[in-house]
Amino acid sequence: MKPAAIDAFFERLSAANPAPETELNYTTPYTLIVAVVLSAQATDAGVNRATANLFKAADTPEKMLKLGEASLKKHIKTIGLFNAKAKNIMALSEKLLRDFGGQVPHTHADLESLPGVGRKTANVVMNVLYDEPTMAVDTHVFRVANRTGMAKGKTPRAVEDGLLKVIPKRWMKHAHHWLILHGRYVCKARAPQCPTCVVSDLCGFKDKVKA
Repeated sequence: MKPAAIDAFFERLSAANPAPETELNYTTPYTLIVAVVLSAQATDAGVNRATANLFKAADTPEKMLKLGEASLKKHIKTIGLFNAKAKNIMALSEKLLRDFGGQVPHTHADLESLPGVGRKTANVVMNVLYDEPTMAVDTHVFRVANRTGMAKGKTPRAVEDGLLKVIPKRWMKHAHHWLILHGRYVCKARAPQCPTCVVSDLCGFKDKVKA
């Protein structure tokens, strides 16, 4: 996509949704990072169902450790990979208390030092909590970036780097949320809604669905 088309792409998405937000439910920085860790290879809706009761019982690292890994598993057993995620959340909680005074850190390096936190999770936390212009590449962002031709790449990191280079700075605060939501509800994997898509004419997708 050419620079003018990319700018117009986000202009239209912004007009439709001026202030997009994560669809994960959270109340504190700690509950956000736990929710994002749980969301790996899971839907936000599924995570929200599981955390509705979990966060009533444990919304701080201290309370999570007191809850215990076995009880945590019972809360999140409907989420994929819940055994590994439970172990990571307990270790993450311990490290937050030991190394960061119980506070969610602000840098990529510190965030990625936490168990269960990779680059995508760190990018989400930095954007949502600290308004950093990061680009968290999940399956939706990866698909939209490649389909549209905005930033083609074979790996999430390649797509992330490509998007950071081409998206105008004025759109970067909300860019990853616009792309996620567009991929989740419009540019779907199996049934893209091309006929009603507001950016269809800007998109380089060769197999567009016709009305």
